[in-house]
Amino acid sequence: MKIISQTALFQGCSDEDILNMAKHLDFRTARYGKGNVIFGAGSIVTDIGLVLFGSVQIEHTDLWGNKSILGIVHAGGVFAESYACIPDEPMMVDAVANEECNILFISVPKLFQPCPVCGSQNRLIRNLVMISARKNLQLSKRSLYTSPKTIRGRLLSYFSQQVSVQGSRKIVIPFDRQQLADYLNLDRSALSKELGKMRKDGLIEFNKNTFTIKEIIQAAGNLR
Repeated sequence: MKIISQTALFQGCSDEDILNMAKHLDFRTARYGKGNVIFGAGSIVTDIGLVLFGSVQIEHTDLWGNKSILGIVHAGGVFAESYACIPDEPMMVDAVANEECNILFISVPKLFQPCPVCGSQNRLIRNLVMISARKNLQLSKRSLYTSPKTIRGRLLSYFSQQVSVQGSRKIVIPFDRQQLADYLNLDRSALSKELGKMRKDGLIEFNKNTFTIKEIIQAAGNLR
């Protein structure tokens, strides 16, 4: 219960409220191993997924097998909310367990039905709207990262934003090399090669997913 009450989705809800909603909204949990598909592209979903522990990767794979990572949902985050709120709208993406995870599923159709016991569903809906708005901003940011034409331009754009968000030139990103390549729509070997060039040019230092930006990235616009 403590894990659920601390999430953004249930912010402002008491334990009693959550227990009442659990009955009305058909709460159920399921565990998934790394690589397991939780929701697949083309499926119709009516539940929101809330990550209790672990993480879920949101990805799109085209007909030729090219994969793009749209985001990673960590513990406390939700996924599939947009599709669950639009009746009969098939998923355009896959929600895949990024590691072993436990998911709480919440019925959206029942979320919009009045509950005679609990009056906190409106709060839950408001929280859901805020979460969806933040996700829309994140997708907009990703489009900025992938708009530069060069590999270096995309990396500089992404690193520059992370420096701003994390408030330090030493940043930790949530992706390994393959995930970063998929997120920026790049070939992994080409990305790794460019990272090596950027280190040689004195722009960055890195160890796994920790990067130190050694110069202020003002030239990004000239490298796109």
